[in-house]
Amino acid sequence: MPVPVLLAGRSVRLEPLAPHHTEALAVAGAEDRTTYAFTPVPHGVQASHEYIDRALADQAAGRSLPFAVVRATDGRVVGSTRFLELDYWQGPLVWPAVPGVPFGDPATAIPDAAEIGNTWLSPGAQGTGINTEAKLLMLRHAFETWGVRRISLRADARNGRSRAAMERLGFTCEGVRRAHSRGLDGAVRSTAFYSILDEEWPAVRSIIELKLSAGAQRKRRRKTLVPA
Repeated sequence: MPVPVLLAGRSVRLEPLAPHHTEALAVAGAEDRTTYAFTPVPHGVQASHEYIDRALADQAAGRSLPFAVVRATDGRVVGSTRFLELDYWQGPLVWPAVPGVPFGDPATAIPDAAEIGNTWLSPGAQGTGINTEAKLLMLRHAFETWGVRRISLRADARNGRSRAAMERLGFTCEGVRRAHSRGLDGAVRSTAFYSILDEEWPAVRSIIELKLSAGAQRKRRRKTLVPA
C-alpha cells in the first residue's frame, strides 16, 4: 500500500494526517461552517479526533492516504484531503475482479488508479490558490511517482462550485450517476464523476501551472499597489 508522504509546494504543504493535527483541524473546521453544505467537516475537538482516527484506520487498511492541508506562509492547518478508492491492476487476471487488493506484497504495492476526495478548506483558505496547488501536488505524485493510469474526483451534482473548479483544472466529466447516494443534508443525491487519464496529464499539468503562475502574478501586482 502507498506509504505516507509529505508533499510541499510554494503556498501549501500536505502533511500525513496525524493525531497532533487534531486541535488545529478543529480550529479550521470552526472558522465558518456556512460553506460546508456538501462536505463532511469535523466540528469541535472530539469530532476532529474521531475524524482522524477513522482516516488512519482506513490508511492502515490500505484504503486511503489522508493529509492535513497546511498553509506554508504561517504553518496553519486549513483543511484536509486524501487519496482514496485505491485500485490495483497488476498480477494474474481474476474474475470477478476484486478491487482494492494489490498483487504481491501490500507493503510495497502502488495503485494503478485512485481518487482524490474528502477535500475541505477553511473559508479563509478558499480562493487563495491553496486548493489548486494541493491538487497539483497530489496529481503530480500520483502520475509521476506512482505512475497511475487514472485519477478520479466526484462531487454532489448540486455542488456547482466544486464542479466548475474541477472543469477549470482540466478534469473530464464522465457523467452523472442519478440517485447515487444519500447526501450530507439527508436528501438522495446524484453524483458527478470526473477523471484525468495518464495520457492527459501533461496537458492538465500545464493548465494548472499556468493558473498558479497567473495567481502569483496577481498577488505581486496587488502588493505593489499597496501604499507604503
